[in-house]
Order: sequence, then structure tokens, then C-alpha cells
Amino acid sequence: MSTGKVWLVGAGPSDAGLFTLKGKQVLERAEVVVYDALVGHGVLSMVPAGVKLIDVGKRAGNHTMPQWQINQVLLEEARAGKRVVRLKGGDPFMFGRGGEELELLTEHGIPYEVVPGVTSPLSVPAYNGIPVTHRDFTSSLHIITGHKRKGQEYDIDFEALVRTKGTLVFLMGITAMADICDGLQKGGMDPDMPAAVLQKGTTARQKRVVATVSTLKAASDAAKIETPAIIVVGKVCSL
Repeated sequence: MSTGKVWLVGAGPSDAGLFTLKGKQVLERAEVVVYDALVGHGVLSMVPAGVKLIDVGKRAGNHTMPQWQINQVLLEEARAGKRVVRLKGGDPFMFGRGGEELELLTEHGIPYEVVPGVTSPLSVPAYNGIPVTHRDFTSSLHIITGHKRKGQEYDIDFEALVRTKGTLVFLMGITAMADICDGLQKGGMDPDMPAAVLQKGTTARQKRVVATVSTLKAASDAAKIETPAIIVVGKVCSL
């Protein structure tokens, strides 16, 4: 029996219009689709009828399936000779653990292809009118995961981030917003530095709160911001 193949496909930030043409072509030929919680309904509706759907959706603190098991599912389905599409929100390699999923496939000689996706740190600010770079304000962009392992301190050099004078985008940082804003201020950032939190970007439930690094947590709580959301810190937020 011939070995199957895995396509690691970035589904983009949710708006089906931001799904790539190549991703759509691959999806139309899928026999098995393994997908995440962050994949938009519009993209999932493109899956052809009769395809086996496996939901491995992870939400903060509520893991439907541990990572090692997801890796195993991909391996088993490919070994059964199937064309497997692993659909991941955003881009598979942007804090998406796509690399870990490919390691096991490589070990077992399973062929794979990666289809990049539109990533939220660029697209969500754009949909909210925030350019992540602007030559009058900043010459660099830094994308940081706000997620930290349980019971561990942040492995983030806040002082170094402040020194870059760049735009900072934190993904998965909503529960840690107070720690992030506090860390930046302790690292020497002006408390009046513009900052924004952007909820459910590119969807109908998109919501934006613009404040400063010292007031963002209170403003976010008042607006009842929910995950998924990203935090943007930098002068570009004033635009």
C-alpha cells in the first residue's frame, strides 16, 4: 500500500478571503482534515463532503488533544495511505508548533508539504487600521508569544525589547497582559506608550481597544475583551 502525504496548511486569521489559493486547492483534494480551534468557519466550510474531519482544537487551559497525540494522528492517517491536510490557524510555523508535527513525519519517512498562511500579527492590526511598521515611527517589528508554561517565569528580555524602539506584537498574551505591560514598564518603556488589544481580528466579532501600556489592562477589562486577541505596543497604535 502506498504511503500517504501530509500538507501542513496555514488557514489564516479566520476571514475566508485571507485563505491562500494553494491552501484551497490542497483542501479540495483532502481525504482527512485535522484542524485547530482557531480555523475559521468559512475555511472549514470549504472542506468537501465525505472527508474525515478530526477536531484537535486547543483552547487556553482546555486541550482537546495533547500535541504528541496530534502528531500521532497525522502519522497514522498518512500511513493508511491518506491525503491528510493539517489545518492550522494563521501560519503553521508562527508559534503553531508546525515544526514539532513535521519531526515525527520526517522520522518515519512520510512526505509532506507546507503551505504558509496569512499570520495574525500582520493581518489583524491591518484590519484594525494599524500599520505594524511606519518609517516615521519605527524601523523594526517583533513578534513574541505571550504564552508561558504553567508555573514558569517569562523567558522574555523586556529591556531588550524596549531598546529596539520597534513595534511589539504579543500573541496568546491576554491572560498575561498585566505581566507583559508591567515587564515593559520595568524594562524602561514610557508608561504613555500607545498600546492596543485586538480581539477576534478579521471576524465579524472584531473589537479594538487602544490605550497606553500603563492603562491597557484596565481598558481591556472594561471592554470585556475575550480570546483570541493580540496585543500591539508601539507608536503605530496612535495611527
